[in-house]
Amino acid sequence: MVSPTLLRSFLTVAETRSFTRAAERLGLRQSTVSQHIRKLEAQLRRSLLARDTHAVRLTPEGDALLPFARQVLEAGERMRRFLDATPLRGRIRLGASEDFVSARLAEILADFTATHSAVDLELTVGLSGVLYERFDAGELDVIVAKRRGGDPRGQVAWREDVAWVGRPGWQPDPGQPLPLVLYPPPSITRALALAALEEAGRSWRVACTSGSLSGLRAAAMAGLGVAPHSARLLPPGLALLPPRRGLPPLGAIEFVVIGPGPQHPLAAALIEALLAGTREQV
Repeated sequence: MVSPTLLRSFLTVAETRSFTRAAERLGLRQSTVSQHIRKLEAQLRRSLLARDTHAVRLTPEGDALLPFARQVLEAGERMRRFLDATPLRGRIRLGASEDFVSARLAEILADFTATHSAVDLELTVGLSGVLYERFDAGELDVIVAKRRGGDPRGQVAWREDVAWVGRPGWQPDPGQPLPLVLYPPPSITRALALAALEEAGRSWRVACTSGSLSGLRAAAMAGLGVAPHSARLLPPGLALLPPRRGLPPLGAIEFVVIGPGPQHPLAAALIEALLAGTREQV
């Protein structure tokens, strides 16, 4: 018998053509995915993937295995759904970053609760860095947050560039320190913005700090300064500021969904709903 876990890793590498992207999608370390492929090739006594420094591609035997792997995993999923026909019950503790809550969460939770009406939800809204801390402390079951630097956990919901946002028509004065509207530490977008400004040699000052998105939005709309923010989750009333001197690029962020693993059926169902909902809205 071939483990479905090994087949799932093989199928994901085949689809992404990358061990790194497969690991991100599966929420595993790259070394774990590589180990799964080695075990599968050893069990089958076949070479399934050809690797070099530039690409990963299927061997003829790997290509032949692909439809069988899909059928096995699809059959396992059908069996799981049959056995899990009993409605889920219990309480799930969800933490989500405020920008995601304001823009996307309501519709996703409406669909989830319509399907799982016996599940009680406890929602915590906060900064991504704080959500990580509470998840690690066992206070949250699932979090939707910006990926923390150096932390490989979670499944990627989407990836995007961070943008400078502010009041429509706002322009920086190149002769003055750039006024910033920021979340307090350990904000991930705050750290990105300050690092980008330091690297660009641009002077700056913190004109306003707020722990809530509504506070940052009000300060930015009042023209107190400029804020780093997700372009996709742009708050109403603010505008993307075009690249110009004094506003260096901020790089990219990933929004990830992190949970306790498949042994927690409530969390697994919620994670599935969150990922499906965010990908539909891309």
